[in-house]
Amino acid sequence: MTLVKSISFINLLKNLNKRGGLIGSSSIHLRQLSTAPKIMAAVPNQSDLVAEAKVKYGEHVEDTIFGKIIRQEIPAKLLHEDDKCVAFDDVAPQAPVHFLVIPRLPIPHHHDVQDNDEALLGHLMVVAKKVAVQKGIAETGYRLVINDGADGCQSVNHIHVHCLGGRKLNWPPG
Repeated sequence: MTLVKSISFINLLKNLNKRGGLIGSSSIHLRQLSTAPKIMAAVPNQSDLVAEAKVKYGEHVEDTIFGKIIRQEIPAKLLHEDDKCVAFDDVAPQAPVHFLVIPRLPIPHHHDVQDNDEALLGHLMVVAKKVAVQKGIAETGYRLVINDGADGCQSVNHIHVHCLGGRKLNWPPG
């Protein structure tokens, strides 16, 4: 509780400082307060992650609409955000509840995944479960989908997990 209050206080001070609401030595106090523990680890620079992904997965890595959402160049109401991924509602929902979980690291396709991506992909699954609970669909069930490549109907070349729920889903899909 104290941690959350201190972080909220820091954010308040930062916002006031941006608006010119703090005077004199307040910036010194702000720097001192910014050393308080943080809930989320430092968010990596998206340009650095694209460069890292190009080395790891190849030159077919590209900046996508998801990169723009991560950098907040395109508005999206984030349902979850941490140093590894973000989650937000799909703009073209295929079910009453339909959100995406995307890693910050722009892995282009599922077939590009490497063995050392295991922890990141597991994290995406855990976040999908947390957001499903938040959205109220965890008890009745939901479907997780990762589309891969042209035949898998992947529309954005940045791996992402679809979570669909809020109604009885049909099987088989597609």
